[in-house]
Amino acid sequence: MSDTRSEHPGSEQEGVGVEQLIASMPDEQKQEESHQAGESDEQSVNSQMGNRIHEVSAGSNDKKKENPIPRKLDDILSRLENEIGYKTSFDVVVREMTFGERKTAILFMNGLVKDTLLTEVLKRLTYLHPDDLSGDALYAFLNLYVPAAQVVKQPDWNEMLTCVMSGATALFIDDEPAALIIDAKSFPSRGPEEPSLEKVVRGARDGFVETLMTNVSLVRRRLRDPQLRYEILQLGERTKTDVCIAYIADLADPKLVKSIKDKFSMVKLDGLPLADKQLEEATVKRGWNPFPLVRYSERPDTVSAHLLEGAVAVFVDTSPSVMTLPTTYSDLMQHAEENRQTPFIGTYLRWVRFIGIFASLFLLPMWLLFVMHPEIKPAALEFIGPNKTGQLPLIVQFLLAEIGVDLMRMASVHTPTSLATAMSLVAAILIGDIAVQTGLFVNEVILYMAVAAIGMFATPSYELGLANRIVRLVLIIAVAAFSVPGFVIATTAIMMMLTLERSFNRPYMWPFIPFDLKALWSIIVRQPVLYNRTRPNILRPQQLDKMPKTK
Repeated sequence: MSDTRSEHPGSEQEGVGVEQLIASMPDEQKQEESHQAGESDEQSVNSQMGNRIHEVSAGSNDKKKENPIPRKLDDILSRLENEIGYKTSFDVVVREMTFGERKTAILFMNGLVKDTLLTEVLKRLTYLHPDDLSGDALYAFLNLYVPAAQVVKQPDWNEMLTCVMSGATALFIDDEPAALIIDAKSFPSRGPEEPSLEKVVRGARDGFVETLMTNVSLVRRRLRDPQLRYEILQLGERTKTDVCIAYIADLADPKLVKSIKDKFSMVKLDGLPLADKQLEEATVKRGWNPFPLVRYSERPDTVSAHLLEGAVAVFVDTSPSVMTLPTTYSDLMQHAEENRQTPFIGTYLRWVRFIGIFASLFLLPMWLLFVMHPEIKPAALEFIGPNKTGQLPLIVQFLLAEIGVDLMRMASVHTPTSLATAMSLVAAILIGDIAVQTGLFVNEVILYMAVAAIGMFATPSYELGLANRIVRLVLIIAVAAFSVPGFVIATTAIMMMLTLERSFNRPYMWPFIPFDLKALWSIIVRQPVLYNRTRPNILRPQQLDKMPKTK
């Protein structure tokens, strides 16, 4: 691995395995194997990490019945035809060659490997003579003749297939009871770009991508803490999706980390083709509660900040978003932009965002309540209320407007960029203006609906914005059906539901319930970094003080 790639982890993923940055090893073992192999420091660490992943993978399958690899090459090729479609699927490639009078075969998935690296390996093996393989051929290939940074021996057939399907290359040697797994992965990937949902005026422009290795590298580049841990496991009986649990060992609550691992180990699914969202539903989400219990982020700096607070991050391969656990309602209302500005401006932006979120929840139900019952309207708000109610009842106007905004939102997602402006003109002029002129809608309904929609779009968490929309619909229907009692009862019921909700055994409405004045003040006011000296106690971090100890 070159220095350039190390400095720019978002570049192409040639010859890099997922396992290289997701396990830790004792220093003594690293030094010993490094001297034995005679490799550079970085190549040595990568090789030992691969060995460690092999050990973890083998250990996790101790309870399964071992399925040994056949000794004869013809038997291996026959099994490959029957089990993975060799000679049927065009991307299953087997290269048979003879080195030092020993028949070999290389198995890999076309498109998932770096062919130039494999070519270099084969070129090196062509220099072998029969005398070079007179003893233990498998040992000779593993320790002397395969010039790759990460090679492990794999005697189990099922584990070998999983590695190959994950992008590795298997080298079979005739009359040997094991295969050599060569890490020469090269996944299709795009470069890190700024996330469209979490843009900032000032700040980093890199964001997570669909390749797990790139994502963990982006965080590792920001957190050069030796206590940062990346633990990997595979979920899904068919997809074998790589899931990485990240945390800082001396900060994160060990019970929280264990709880997350236990929940993930209990997942029994065919696969996770939809990545982190399916994993969330299988482990965190229970019932029909619309509110998100995890926070998604596509920004490496945001995830790094959460890890420093003592949270746990979950990376799922093929997903450009990362889950941070646990989360609260107040976490979902904060944005990276607030910390990219001065404390005063950051506090102002935070208040504006809070006002927009609460307006998206209560503006329309309150307006409808005042229109239905003018006697409860304050004198200062006498100007509120339409002169004409329109040809449709107000509740119908609200529901149609809500559905219309959702349709426009979905249409904007599916509309090509070149046609987005035309769609906006159609929505604003042909629908909104004409609907008001014909008397179907009241001007104030369109106005307040637009304000509520802007508040929803200003919500940093996309999932929370959608959940707030459901709450707004429930409040509107409750006001239309039961007037003031309906508004009070619906609001109370929603607050009770949020209060009883928990995210990995943490109260969802903290620091409001249970009340924590210091934490609540840090949420209301974006404090200067030197004044924010403690980590959130809801995470139960092992070190509450943020500031490093000075001698």
